[in-house]
Amino acid sequence: MGKIKLKNKNIIATLTLSLVLPFYALGQANDLGNWLIYIGSKNLNNGWNIHNEVQYRNYDAIGDLEQLLLRTGVGYNLTENNNNLLLGYGYILSENYIGETDEKLSVNEHRIFQQFTTKQEVGKVGLSHRYRFEQRFVEDDFKMRFRYFLGIKIPLQYKEEGKNPLYLSAYNEIFLNTESSIFDRNRLYGGLGYQFSEALRLELGYMNQFFETSGRDQINIIAFVNF
Repeated sequence: MGKIKLKNKNIIATLTLSLVLPFYALGQANDLGNWLIYIGSKNLNNGWNIHNEVQYRNYDAIGDLEQLLLRTGVGYNLTENNNNLLLGYGYILSENYIGETDEKLSVNEHRIFQQFTTKQEVGKVGLSHRYRFEQRFVEDDFKMRFRYFLGIKIPLQYKEEGKNPLYLSAYNEIFLNTESSIFDRNRLYGGLGYQFSEALRLELGYMNQFFETSGRDQINIIAFVNF
């Protein structure tokens, strides 16, 4: 019983820390953009799996490219569906506006990352924790960054065989640099999702991303596909 109580206290403390941080963004200037996201996974034999991801990020509704992100990786399940180690690679093309002008500067980034993902259930609420360490090759510069992601999934309806197709989804992710300016950014997201089958679910949500002195808002459309 003591271990269970301690575990619950740790969960509550983590939730509080991760969800309170974003509200420091209040009062910062924000622009509304749109992210179209595809996240795919393929289970292989003996616990191995492949991750693949495409994100098309826009400054506005669509057509004004902010960032194109391609990510893939090979993972291994330490336990069935709950604890996963993954080694991955990402390519990111960023189209950054130059000052207050309409001109853009293209920035290419190659990224290697290692991550550990663990999942747990508290009643009918699903929690997921992701710890990711990135080595970033941004043009001629090299950077490293740590990311912590806390996700929450809450079912809204119950059907036969324990299926819960309609659900609420929320997450907070904080990014920390290894350099002197430790805080990089924070992302807070809330959305509504529907599980069509074991192979497909879709989400529509709203995300706030804030930096030290600025912030942005995005409408996210996300497709999760399991092969």
